[in-house]
Amino acid sequence: MIWHQIDGSREMIAGEGTGGVLIQGDIRTVDLSAYNGRVQCVYMDPPFFTGDDFYFRMRIGEKGWQDGTPAITLRAYSDSRTGGQVRYLQLLRAAVERAHDLLSDTGALFLHLDSRMNAHARLLLDEIFGESNFVNEIVWAYQTGGRAKKHFSRKHDIILFYAKSKSLFFDITRVAVSRKDNRSNHMRRTVDDQGRPCRTIRAGGKLYTYYDDEPVFPDDVWSDVSHLQQKDPQRTGYDTQKPLALLERIVRCCTKPGDMVADLFCGSGTALVAAAQNDCRYLGVDLSSHAISVCRKRLLDTNLEIRTPFVHTPAQLEADLLPGIGYYEITLQNFMPAFSFPEGTICQPEELVVDGMDAIDQWSVGFLRDGAYRAYVSTARRKQDPKLETMLELPLFRGQVAISLVDVLGNRTLWVADEQ
Repeated sequence: MIWHQIDGSREMIAGEGTGGVLIQGDIRTVDLSAYNGRVQCVYMDPPFFTGDDFYFRMRIGEKGWQDGTPAITLRAYSDSRTGGQVRYLQLLRAAVERAHDLLSDTGALFLHLDSRMNAHARLLLDEIFGESNFVNEIVWAYQTGGRAKKHFSRKHDIILFYAKSKSLFFDITRVAVSRKDNRSNHMRRTVDDQGRPCRTIRAGGKLYTYYDDEPVFPDDVWSDVSHLQQKDPQRTGYDTQKPLALLERIVRCCTKPGDMVADLFCGSGTALVAAAQNDCRYLGVDLSSHAISVCRKRLLDTNLEIRTPFVHTPAQLEADLLPGIGYYEITLQNFMPAFSFPEGTICQPEELVVDGMDAIDQWSVGFLRDGAYRAYVSTARRKQDPKLETMLELPLFRGQVAISLVDVLGNRTLWVADEQ
């Protein structure tokens, strides 16, 4: 059976939990007005004004996901300095203004930057959110990366924490951390009358007691969350990915289950994953198609809506659709991608040719209904499960049967059969 590509702009993925929305677009122009005043936490990890290009490494086929190669490295986004600080600050202002509109009165903004634009951002946030709504300048300190010889090594980022208003919701008890011995090694170890281990110190004529089983809460220097290592199982291949532990702390301290979390430069989607895992709804926006494909894969198990048009490519698809008792059985027979790699793509090995099923990173089956593609069964390549299923069973519902594919270049295409 031959299938052909059709237009579409909404994909609904049936999963579990509260779920959310993923939008591909420019934060300066995308319409988010429907969410104004409804978001409890906005996290933003925008470009840092580095002048560099950043990349996405896509493993190819079952072997690539097992062994690391074959693989291709594609440009995910450019942190260009073209236009200088003026252009960059215009982008940052637009994003901060959008975040302010989105937040509820009890909401919080966390803006993640480094030393390049931190001072400018602080002034901008004071202007838009108000100086009195500044809460914390959080230092995220880490040890990864090289060592400098002409200056002290730069081993921290800054996360600026602002409230929308004085009604900020903040619950530090949700982010307790383990007690560190090196912070209390100057104290006397003992036990109280009930046998509880504790540490004591006398200062100013008063005895202070700290129990070992009491929770400890983070201060504004976060050195207990490590950067992602090269072989960390969390890694998606997307540059500048942040660790889940970092985003879980941010999400948990200022939200309750059912609240909404927004990430306006969502990249690899870690903030959205943190939201979903803490029973929050999420809203993700990013300009990069690679970001959308990575986020889609990480959020497949949730109720996910993707708002971005499917594309048309020269690819061809052959698949069988067989009706059964209560379901359709859809089997991919052949896929001919017919694409060329974008300029600057790095291939491993250099002579790499991608064809057939190896060109597919994710696919799903579902129905066209109410102007949207509704996916009911999906499969995707992951390090933990590199094999892509070639047959999916689709329950018999009303609507035209369709297939959605995401290829290794991040192209999302929507297919229906010539004859069904």
